[in-house]
Amino acid sequence: MPDPARAVRRSSRSAKDSSALQALARAGYVASGVLHLLLGWLAVRLAVGASAGSADQQGALRELAHAPGGALLLWLTATGFAGLALWQLIEAVAGVPGTDTARQVGARVKAGGKAVLYGVLAGTAVRVATGTSGAGSEEGLTADLMRVPAGRWLVAAVGAVIVGAGVFHVVKGWRRSFRDDLRGTGGGAAGQTVVRLGQVGYVAKGVALGVLGGLFVAAAVTADPDRAGGLDDALRTIREQPFGVALLVATGLGIAAYGVYSFARARYASL
Repeated sequence: MPDPARAVRRSSRSAKDSSALQALARAGYVASGVLHLLLGWLAVRLAVGASAGSADQQGALRELAHAPGGALLLWLTATGFAGLALWQLIEAVAGVPGTDTARQVGARVKAGGKAVLYGVLAGTAVRVATGTSGAGSEEGLTADLMRVPAGRWLVAAVGAVIVGAGVFHVVKGWRRSFRDDLRGTGGGAAGQTVVRLGQVGYVAKGVALGVLGGLFVAAAVTADPDRAGGLDDALRTIREQPFGVALLVATGLGIAAYGVYSFARARYASL
């Protein structure tokens, strides 16, 4: 009797061999590069007090909307993120190549999480392109979550997961293990530049995620949803620290470096 699960995995592996899908996945890394460059720019503007909008993903996409040809760029960005989400979903179903059996479950869960993340980014780009994006409120969502049974524990768990993701990014950048995601970097000075951009970018992104997760944990500990927030709140928290302006400028430049690294990854990523 045919095994439906095996048939799905076989079909998924065949889809991964599609040059069109691989091109879409690489376009997703380009979209990620654009988004992180804009986030870096917004962070620097926030540091120097010149920011008029929110320094988060939605704010970055709104900046893109105001660029020449912004509507087209937004739809291309949404398409790229959707392609990358589909690629990660296929890996979650079919398995992640180059991963041993003992780590395969974790790798699939990670791929599934990335599929959700890129899917959300694609949806956000579509909403901004169509003018249907709302302001959003992480505090409101956190308050709703706190009202359910064990809500404070759930908020704390969300914060801990985000902090864990931040630590993962910092370690990945420090150890340069992101090189495993690449099939090569071209060698020479160009290759060294890609690696350095990846190092700086992963560490800076990890710091921002760590602060963001900390806000959720603080909201859970104090039972105050107003202490939660999004990336914009995390960056503002960095600015409020001693030498905060310099720290935020460095973080913004690091996030922008991750954006440039993403362009390189679009070319060199192992797919």
